[in-house]
Order: sequence, then C-alpha cells, then structure tokens
Amino acid sequence: MRILILEDDPFIATDLEMLVDDIAGAVSVVSASIAGARVAIADELAFAILDVDLVDGKSFEIADALTAQATPFVFVSGSPREQMPERLRAAPFIAKPFRLYELQAAMRAAGIG
Repeated sequence: MRILILEDDPFIATDLEMLVDDIAGAVSVVSASIAGARVAIADELAFAILDVDLVDGKSFEIADALTAQATPFVFVSGSPREQMPERLRAAPFIAKPFRLYELQAAMRAAGIG
C-alpha cells in the first residue's frame, strides 16, 4: 500500500511519515512539490495527505487528479478551508496544528488503518 505525503515542511513531512507508518504500516511516498506529486500519482496510491501551500504552488490540481482516480485524500493545512476552490471545500480537511486522532479518523474513513 502506497500513501502520498505532499508536504513542503521537512519536519512535518517526517512526522507524517512516522504517523502513517504507525497507523497503516504503509509505504509513504513523500514529496515537497507539485512536480514530485505528479510523478507519484502516476502509480496507484491507497491514500494521500496534501498540504495546500507548497513551494511551487497550491495542491489543488493534485487533489483534482486524485478525485478523478477515485483515490481518497485529506488536506492537512494551515491555510483556511475558505480559501480553497468551491469544488474542493467538501474534501476532508484537517487544520494545522493537528492531533494524531484527526489523521487516524481521516485514514479510517478512507478504509486505511
């Protein structure tokens, strides 16, 4: 099982990677950029954790691609949900700073862990 972690803060990415391993025992694919995420989503993923604001833009196109692939995902971001495009406002969203149980709940809702 592969889980994408799209996060540009290396400390948060490392924390998320450890949490994903604890929750699901899954292989994490970590990327800090949209360009890297494009490569990662070319292969099948079980789930994705997306920060909104990245070094090379916003992750909305990745969320759209995951939606088209029917791959579940959650936004984990310090950006307010209200700044997201209307089409993505109903997507699962966890505000930073977050607690482990919030990520666990989002992953369980997607059938992971």
